[in-house]
Amino acid sequence: MTVVNPADDSAPGARTASGGAPSRQQSRGPSRLRRLARLLPTPAGTPFTFGYGVILLSTALYTDFGDQATVGRLLRESSTDAAHLVEQPLFVLVASALWIAGGIYSFYGVAFLLVVTALERRVGGARAAGVFLLGHVLATLATELPVAGAVAVGRLPAASMHRLDYGISFGLMACVGALSGLLRPRWKWPLLGMAGAMCAQDLIELVDPLASWGHPIALLTGLACVPLVRDAAGRKSAAVGRGAVLSADCAVPTPLLPPWLPRQYAPAGAPQEGAAGSMTFRGAGEEPLDDGRAEPVGRAPAEAEAPRHVMGVDDGLHHPHGGEAGPVGVAPRVPGAVPRPRTADGAGEQRRRDADALQAG
Repeated sequence: MTVVNPADDSAPGARTASGGAPSRQQSRGPSRLRRLARLLPTPAGTPFTFGYGVILLSTALYTDFGDQATVGRLLRESSTDAAHLVEQPLFVLVASALWIAGGIYSFYGVAFLLVVTALERRVGGARAAGVFLLGHVLATLATELPVAGAVAVGRLPAASMHRLDYGISFGLMACVGALSGLLRPRWKWPLLGMAGAMCAQDLIELVDPLASWGHPIALLTGLACVPLVRDAAGRKSAAVGRGAVLSADCAVPTPLLPPWLPRQYAPAGAPQEGAAGSMTFRGAGEEPLDDGRAEPVGRAPAEAEAPRHVMGVDDGLHHPHGGEAGPVGVAPRVPGAVPRPRTADGAGEQRRRDADALQAG
């Protein structure tokens, strides 16, 4: 016989018997893992971020470990400088967004995964891609076209037309601005504070008087997109809510048909239609009349009815019959069967004849 110490946590069933804290800790583990998993892109949940992230990872690895001469040539051909924007604007606007400044160890790569994943989960891949592309294009044109104008008027040398300009920082900053409009205040303001500090650092250092304005312009572009992405996030939340169970205060729809239809439920004891269309009666049979004829009986109503008062028939009408006088309560002739009171002594037929004589007179 084995004696188990209740205080020993290693005893079999000790933790399950206590019930409380161990089970809650076990349930918290998977929930935390799911929350952490939602921070990263997935092929099904965030296809835009996942696919774009794979491309950026490939180019970043090639930048760090590939042939540096080939890497330099590809970066120069993908640069969104003023000369390339004049010659082939669409190509360089797309190609420049396929590289990460700083390679695999750049801060922009990690920030891209976290920010764009959170934005896409709230507004969808199409709108997230639109915000990224809009910020990238507007900030690039706003910083490079003035360079071309300054070179044309002689304020800058001709070499400024071929500056090396590539990366995802402008599009990422636009996504930060759009995402901040969808977060709660405790997350919104720290995110905007970090983005604002980076923009302020660029303007304070002013390494490039024109390009340093690119990040603030991209951030403002993302903030301008907040009303659009907020509507998309609201519609997505409503679509998910439609799959949930209705709450208790929701109205219950009324049935299309009333619960009772004529001839749907017949009262007990009422005539029922037979298979061949004939009328059958509950307890129907034959009872001989006084003159030897037979008649179906058993047509008693389901419920007892109060005696009817027929005007002109039983109002003070008395007729002596057999030494007796009493009211005769016979209804006038109407279509249909007339109930015939019957007695054991056979007086029913005589009373019927008396009633017929009164009506005829």
